[in-house]
Amino acid sequence: MAIFRRKTPTVIRKGVGSDSIVEHKTRRVGRQVVEVRRIKEAPSKPSRKAELKPKPIRPTGTKSRRPTSGRGRTAIRDEEIIIPPETERKQMLVRVLPHQTQVVVLEGPVLVEHHVARSDKASVVGNVYLGRVRNVLPGMEAAFVDFGEAKNGVLYAGDIQYDPAKHGKRRPRIEEALNKGDDVLVQVVKDAMGEKGARLTNQISLPGRYLVLVPNSDVQGISRRLPDEDRQRLRDIIREAKPEGYGVIVRTAAAAASKSEIRADIERLTKIWEEIQQSGNGGNSPRVVYQEPTLLLRVLREHYTPEFRRLMIDDAEAYEAVIDYLKEIDSDLIRTVQLYEDTLPLFERFHVEDQLRKALDRKVWLPSGGHLVIDRTEALTVIDVNTGKFVGSSSLEETVLQNNLEAAEEIGRQLRLRDIGGIIVIDFIDMETEANQQALLRRLRETLARDKTRTQVFDVSNLGLVEMTRKNVSEGLLETFSDSCPTCNGRGVLLHEEAATQGTRVEET
Repeated sequence: MAIFRRKTPTVIRKGVGSDSIVEHKTRRVGRQVVEVRRIKEAPSKPSRKAELKPKPIRPTGTKSRRPTSGRGRTAIRDEEIIIPPETERKQMLVRVLPHQTQVVVLEGPVLVEHHVARSDKASVVGNVYLGRVRNVLPGMEAAFVDFGEAKNGVLYAGDIQYDPAKHGKRRPRIEEALNKGDDVLVQVVKDAMGEKGARLTNQISLPGRYLVLVPNSDVQGISRRLPDEDRQRLRDIIREAKPEGYGVIVRTAAAAASKSEIRADIERLTKIWEEIQQSGNGGNSPRVVYQEPTLLLRVLREHYTPEFRRLMIDDAEAYEAVIDYLKEIDSDLIRTVQLYEDTLPLFERFHVEDQLRKALDRKVWLPSGGHLVIDRTEALTVIDVNTGKFVGSSSLEETVLQNNLEAAEEIGRQLRLRDIGGIIVIDFIDMETEANQQALLRRLRETLARDKTRTQVFDVSNLGLVEMTRKNVSEGLLETFSDSCPTCNGRGVLLHEEAATQGTRVEET
């Protein structure tokens, strides 16, 4: 099948200084939304406020020991950089095996995303159930709901949709809204992980191709990734097309959608909600009321846009399912879908398996010779940045800045690829110049802007750490392809039981 390529704006990268001032704007180039950054020259001298700001006292044992002379500052110039948010080198590959289906996204030769659905461990996020309340805990402001899975789900008070006509403006307590034995319509927003049950909500939302429909709500929002002219156009369309009693959240995929396509999406989702209501009335509980499509179709709905160069599938049945699905949501994308029939396995041809093995490693090497060390704990993920073999050429501050900027880009890719969620703490190498710290945060946020999962990045702390969060929906790559060691129970160490026992006996003697 022929592949049609679109012309994309040239990416111009010149020597941009670490303390530059960046203005962000967006505009359209054909069907593509691009970001325009205006780099302005920063003041040559630091502000008086910066001079008076006391430097934190670092205890011995920190990563860097450098003089505070502020050497190695890069030259700055005025320039305009056009950065496409998506690259035309992006492609999606689908491998179907008897026990699992894998969907990966490549940017050029680099693996950036991985999705997997296993036959023995399927995700239930997005499914709607008629559940039964098993216990109400006022002290936790939560209820445990049996929705048909092995573990009961958790429904918090803030996720319950209250009836203003019944409860008034005051939000009732959870024991007033739910009682043990009540049937309640719930949707799974987070899979069960470890000892925790699934996270449930009573505020149902139905995702479509171009928007998310929220029944019994007046919410109305439009993706911030879209340029102003598209936001205004879509706002006018939604004002006319939105049915009464429904909320609508417009997605980024609606950038080039017509009024008829958006209306069709709303009508389809409205029909699904009516079917859910009919199925949820009466009957035994717990039971499933609405089930999300397969992983492959969900990934297409959420991620596959005209910016992708092609979609290759190595299974004929899955290929036909994709073609039928695209006929309903976006027939223009059908021309980019190919059935892979080569004798060489699809993932082997694009070196996907090698990159997946590296993504399971604790250490990640950077192009310059530095490296990252990624460690998971029960509460958070810690990422340590090191210069490793990278020694630089001009000054220590410039070497550290370059290593940190490389690390920021790689961290953004690793978070997407490994699907790491929750609290994330990054220990970058200490930098003395505040402007360099801001340049590092800009690079990290720009890299994370490509991530469809919601993220939030905070400023550099007094200890030189960057704290951030990433929405945690399902198990990550490491949890999917590994089990805890039965010998050490996942602790990673072997205890010397004999030495401990002998030591106890000595003390007793």
